[in-house]
Amino acid sequence: MRVLGVDPGLTRCGFGVVDAGRGRDVKPVAVDVVRTAADMELASRLLRISDAVDDWLDRYRPTVVAVERVFSQHNVRTAMGTAQAGGVVALAAAKRGIRVCFHTPSQVKAAVTGSGGADKKQVTAMITRILGLDAPPKPADAADALALAVCHCWRAPMLDRIAAAEAAAAEQKRRYEMRLEGTTAQRGGRSAGKAGR
Repeated sequence: MRVLGVDPGLTRCGFGVVDAGRGRDVKPVAVDVVRTAADMELASRLLRISDAVDDWLDRYRPTVVAVERVFSQHNVRTAMGTAQAGGVVALAAAKRGIRVCFHTPSQVKAAVTGSGGADKKQVTAMITRILGLDAPPKPADAADALALAVCHCWRAPMLDRIAAAEAAAAEQKRRYEMRLEGTTAQRGGRSAGKAGR
């Protein structure tokens, strides 16, 4: 499995590609940060990110894209920009039929450091060690993108099992409801027959 991890942001959008091997074996493929100037029009900034995503998807051909889920930030403007950038990434992948998965910052931190409350330095140090990098990826957005990719590699088997269990439960519920409908229809038919006598 090849995962493109994306740490979305308008000013800096981190991209990191990781190949998953057996178990927890992961290998770095590429990492970079796309920057947009704060004085650019919003549409132009999003277009720049969209073009970069298209380039990464074409060049590295990931099987899945892992994006940081934005759920709250103190700065509403930053949160909106991050969400907009994440939406551009998800749309680009969806247009190609590439699966998109979202992970919260605490899930990513817990996956790579063992603590959902880890700070950026700890995440960077662990991702450097896990991937056997010669130097820590900079800026932090690059390390975060790699951490997202690694997080997905390690969580994917569990997520797949959960999805399979949910699908099986939904199918079981559907069959049960069909049986109930059949039983109810049979009872209704018998009642109508008795009333007609």
